[in-house]
Amino acid sequence: MVLSMERWVGKVVLVTGASAGCGAAIVTQLVENGLKVVGLARRKEKVEEIAKSLEGKSGKLYPYAGDVTKEEDILNCFKWTKENVGPISILINNAGIKRNTNLISGDTDLWRETFETNVIGLCIATREAVKDMQANNIDGHIIHINSLAGHRVSTVVVTNVYPASKFAVTALTETLRMELNSIGSKIKITSISPGAVKTEFRQASNLKEDEEKLSKKPILLPSDVVDAVFYALSTPPHVQVHDILIHPI
Repeated sequence: MVLSMERWVGKVVLVTGASAGCGAAIVTQLVENGLKVVGLARRKEKVEEIAKSLEGKSGKLYPYAGDVTKEEDILNCFKWTKENVGPISILINNAGIKRNTNLISGDTDLWRETFETNVIGLCIATREAVKDMQANNIDGHIIHINSLAGHRVSTVVVTNVYPASKFAVTALTETLRMELNSIGSKIKITSISPGAVKTEFRQASNLKEDEEKLSKKPILLPSDVVDAVFYALSTPPHVQVHDILIHPI
């Protein structure tokens, strides 16, 4: 099997949650490899900083302000991308949150925000990407940045509804694969499930307890997740890497 990103050079990628952490690392490497990348994030100014640092690279980063919990923002982002950058070949559903609550006395709004970000927003973006790929006869690739929490419930850190949302991503990946196969589509779907990654994720979610416990354990880097993304994208058109689990050692 020959691994190559050549067929994606000059193509359009949409990455959600592009302002920091894995999202920022992913968009950076995609631009450096010659792709046109639309970075969707609530903190557009952060994406603009990344875009400025990438000026002169073979690809280009287009910052777009939007919240994946709002369907209108997602739809507007796809519309803007098609009108200003081009048809989408790759979607990377990277946006995700984990909130500091529990199940016994948990906050309903925090539960809802988790599912709206990690599941509903992902489904809406995926639907729109498939629609755009089909309209333009593109055998594209959709990648969900999942989690090891989508395969087993941790006994180490606060979990609440987070693993349930990620188990949903695991099921959605397989369901989409079967739906695409049923219509003879060559669009690929890949789930990438890393363990704990050294990013702003837990700080942004105010998960100090998580930070303390994980500081004593092995941890991954955003570049490890980027490598997995590029491996999946680099496979030949007839090869689908369905699920990648990444454990730190």
